[in-house]
Amino acid sequence: MDDFKTSAPPEAKLHFLDYWRVIRIRKAIIITVFFITAAIATAVTFILPESYSSTARIKVENDVTDIPGLNGTPTVGFMGYDPYFIQTTFEIMQSEMVLSNVVAALDLNTKWGQKYNNGETLKTTETMEILKMRMQLAPVKNTKLISITVYSDDKNEAADLANAIADAYTKYRIESRRALTTNGVAVLEEQFQEQERDIATNQAFVEQLRHDLNIIDADPNAEGPTPTMDAQQLQMINSQRIENEKIYSEQLVQLQKLQSIQQTNEAMLCDVLPLMVQDSALSDLVGKLREAEQNWVTLTNDYSLTNIVVTRVQSLKDELRGEIHDRVLGVMASLETQVDSKKAALDDMTANVEAAKLKDQEEATTNQPYYVAKRDLQQKLDMHKLLYSKLEAEKLDLNLPKTSMVQTTDPAEPGKAPVKPNKTVNIALGLVFGLLMGIGLAFFIEYLDTSVKTIDDVERTFQAPVLGVIPQNIGYLVDEGSESKHAEAYRVLRTNLLFSRKDEKLNTIVVVSAGAGEGKSTTTINLATVFAQAGNRVLIVDSDLRRPTIHKLFKVTNNLGLTNYLLKQNTLPELVQTTPVPNLDFMASGRLPNSSMGILGSAQMKEMIAELKQRYDFILFDSPPILGVSDASILASEVDLVMQVIQYRRYPQPMTIRAKQMIEKVRGNFIGIVLNNINMSQDEGYYYYSGYYHDYYYSRNPSEQEADAKEAEKTDADDDSGDAEVNVKEKY
Repeated sequence: MDDFKTSAPPEAKLHFLDYWRVIRIRKAIIITVFFITAAIATAVTFILPESYSSTARIKVENDVTDIPGLNGTPTVGFMGYDPYFIQTTFEIMQSEMVLSNVVAALDLNTKWGQKYNNGETLKTTETMEILKMRMQLAPVKNTKLISITVYSDDKNEAADLANAIADAYTKYRIESRRALTTNGVAVLEEQFQEQERDIATNQAFVEQLRHDLNIIDADPNAEGPTPTMDAQQLQMINSQRIENEKIYSEQLVQLQKLQSIQQTNEAMLCDVLPLMVQDSALSDLVGKLREAEQNWVTLTNDYSLTNIVVTRVQSLKDELRGEIHDRVLGVMASLETQVDSKKAALDDMTANVEAAKLKDQEEATTNQPYYVAKRDLQQKLDMHKLLYSKLEAEKLDLNLPKTSMVQTTDPAEPGKAPVKPNKTVNIALGLVFGLLMGIGLAFFIEYLDTSVKTIDDVERTFQAPVLGVIPQNIGYLVDEGSESKHAEAYRVLRTNLLFSRKDEKLNTIVVVSAGAGEGKSTTTINLATVFAQAGNRVLIVDSDLRRPTIHKLFKVTNNLGLTNYLLKQNTLPELVQTTPVPNLDFMASGRLPNSSMGILGSAQMKEMIAELKQRYDFILFDSPPILGVSDASILASEVDLVMQVIQYRRYPQPMTIRAKQMIEKVRGNFIGIVLNNINMSQDEGYYYYSGYYHDYYYSRNPSEQEADAKEAEKTDADDDSGDAEVNVKEKY
């Protein structure tokens, strides 16, 4: 089974000419759809009622006052750029708030009820829906203008509606703005009165706290109790404390140094103390002692120690030393007293500051509820002032003259000519749409059509050669003769067939097709005629036992034929009949017997084929559709060559592929395909297969045509002379 499977065909690549071919082939559909669509578009355009349009243009801005408000700037309804303002305006203009006023102003319920509702008054909602369908809103690019366009079959009504919509929207803006401002003032007044009541309650509460806590509030703006020491006093005290601490530290260090010297060398203290402490008495005593010592040294150089003068000076020295000692002790005691005094002053200053802080903390804790209530009251008073200013500003702004934020720049005027329907545009669109729809339908049908369309389809799908291309509406060459304009197509088929066979002894051919009506019988007869005209001895065997047709063409009886031979009722000479075409014989199918099962696959059939091969140059078998009955498959396995006929655009490709697979399955010698019933006028690609000969042959005069036909027959006879010499046939 796998040996006979057809390999996958290569992928097809579409070319521009393929699209053009589809358009040419399906041009009838395209033209029909085009004209139908164009006719419908034209008819609808002329049937539609005429409609007039009128346009009013208005300028729309945000709300703003003519005179600045209390803040010094004009009051603007929208702060900054609003990207949704225009679209919001469109929706408002189409809302019930605006359109209901238009309906009431023009009494549209009654007018349109008489016009569109058989005289019954319309509901306002119904009228507004009709009006919405007739109106069109559009912004003017890069401006604050809006176009209001209304369509109507009455040009005056269209203008009145556009102007009425503009007026209704203008009134809506003015009224809505006034209503918003009035409602806002009422809310502010209510809040103002509520705050006044709240402030009165808070004031009474604060006064009660002040009385209960015995607070003397000298500063009405103070948010807390007045401290015992203010910041300036604290700063001054801190500065003094720091200065005293510095002096105390210096004195303490000095005292400690002197005490240390006193403990180690008291005599040295007498010399050091005048340098560290400014004391004039001590300095005088030290000076006198030094003078006495100098005198004593001078006297001892001249006198002995017992000398009265020396003794007197010595006594003076001792006396001065005693006085210095006493003075040093007094100075040291004075320094100690100063250090202690400075320390006591620092301690008192620190204690006073801490006591003041503690007192302030206690008072702050005790009086905190009062000051908290006082702060809350002050905040409410501040808010009350702001609310009062806002209320007065809104009252003033309410009475200020306002600039209309909606102005009608271009009132609507009645139209001079109807704008709908636009006949030119509608008809043009109908033509374009019809053309596109026709082309689309053509390609859709082409997409659904899976039949064989081109030689490329055949060779790509079947991977088999195309032996011949037969034009559309071909007749029988038996009737038309060798001068027929279709003969050349079959001559090409004959030539390709001869060159395709690998052995000249292969001369039995069966012509098959996938389905009925593809032209296999016509192909069999005409191909046999061409062979006979070329001088070959040819036999046609009608093997279609169930629906034989060839005997009708030759106008002979079908009583005797192939079945009689296979059933051994008659001999070959009794069954073969001559035809009007020289060298062409015919064997009919004969009557179909009741027991015909497997009759074509019998040994008698094989013997008949072998005997006919000896008597004729070519034997052509006509067969039934290969997918219908098994007879064609049996014939394909018994003859030398199998040729499949495919009718152009008739059966789906899977069906024809299946037929070829059945031939290969029975090991038939598949030689090629014949494309039949080609419309040369629609598909110029097939012109090169047969159209060229047709144009060339029939463009000449009759005598030249006859000479060419005879020359062709002579050439064909010469080409096949070799076959005649090898296979000598005996004619019945």
